[in-house]
Amino acid sequence: MGHHDTIAGQIAGWMHARHDNGYFAAGLEARKLAQTAIADTLGCMYAGRTDAATRAVAQAATAAGEAWVVNGRAADPAAAAMVNGTAAHALDFDDNFMPGMSHASAVIVPALLAAGGRGHSGRELIDAYLVALQAQAFVGAGVGPGHYAAGWHGTSTIGSVGTAAGVAHLLGADAEGMRRALTLACSFACGTKGQFGTPAKPFHAGLAARNAVEAARLAMAGLEGHPRAFEGAQGFADMFRGPGTPGYDSAEIAGTTRHVIETDGVVPKLHPCCGSTHLIVDALSDLRREVTFAADEVEAVAVKVGTANRLNLPYTRPENEMQARFSMNYCVAVALRNGALALDDFTPAAVRARQDDPLLERLTMTSWTPAEEAAAADARLPHQLHLRLTGGRELTTERMFARGDLREPFAAEELHGKFLACCTDAPWAQPLYDTLMTLDAAPDLTPFAPIFGRSGGRC
Repeated sequence: MGHHDTIAGQIAGWMHARHDNGYFAAGLEARKLAQTAIADTLGCMYAGRTDAATRAVAQAATAAGEAWVVNGRAADPAAAAMVNGTAAHALDFDDNFMPGMSHASAVIVPALLAAGGRGHSGRELIDAYLVALQAQAFVGAGVGPGHYAAGWHGTSTIGSVGTAAGVAHLLGADAEGMRRALTLACSFACGTKGQFGTPAKPFHAGLAARNAVEAARLAMAGLEGHPRAFEGAQGFADMFRGPGTPGYDSAEIAGTTRHVIETDGVVPKLHPCCGSTHLIVDALSDLRREVTFAADEVEAVAVKVGTANRLNLPYTRPENEMQARFSMNYCVAVALRNGALALDDFTPAAVRARQDDPLLERLTMTSWTPAEEAAAADARLPHQLHLRLTGGRELTTERMFARGDLREPFAAEELHGKFLACCTDAPWAQPLYDTLMTLDAAPDLTPFAPIFGRSGGRC
């Protein structure tokens, strides 16, 4: 019995209908963007392999298996996805995806590789990535920005569910198999933003990757959830959608003509910290290109951000590197002192060294009211920055989006430099990056071996 008229059926049907000879019929630009996102995620995953959160998850993930883990071990696919997903998100350097309110790639890439991606071609990996990303966008549309604002961590709710469709596709599922995976994955959605600033936050990405693998494998075995798991009574939309969000729109799904990576994109990070700080840090850089001033000239900093962004940043005087990534005070202070934020700024020693920086106390943060946000187009308002300098000078600017967005993409050399910074001292970093930039033509994923502490050979 078919369920093509359900939301899960329509999402899966949309994916299946856009395949030509087994591959996703996306344009060259879409596939290049996916290729870049995969490369960026692998770099972040390698950089996060020794983080305390990754080490703890790896210690607990003892299930034996053949899937490669970034710490050089092997595990069951679900366990490997969990460890590698945690590593990819451990340093909060991985990309943002606004339609899914998620760190999309930190879930997608580890899940696909663990579920059998290493035995596929680069083209097949990109294809499954595109399926997962679009599914995240469709899933997110039904619950709206209010889902995230209510405190749900979209990475482990929406990211988990959408990625299950991509994993199922990689495992050979047709539209019916992807539909089953989506309905099952609704039961795996979990994770609240109250965990931000703790090791549980990056674990959410690992948990989502694991859940996506499990949901897809169960679907391939014939298990499924309620056909109307998204739109039915007590279903995903009923339980998770934000105020004012009507739920899922069948016509909107059917009317989608371009892949979301072309229209919205994923946003790679320039700064290794919570994305809620990025517009302000970028605005500070904008000011410094126009006006010269020293950090010690700054008497006061006032920032205004979105409500959800303010709630994401509760740490005014962080005590460790996890809290520092979720501290506007810390990120702005470091950016004022150094002109940029780097991985080395988020270590225990670096945070201890800056605990007495007077700049930490000079920042105040407010947010737009819920009413103002509700009245704004797409519920988006600018993030505003105001500096008061010695001598009475006042500087003000604002930003609507972070650098790395499709409207202001990074130059190729910036993304290249970020990958090399993530893979510091790795002799294989440059040749691997060159290979990743032609991933769509790669016959297999053997070149990925060094990321996982392997010397090479067939994956």
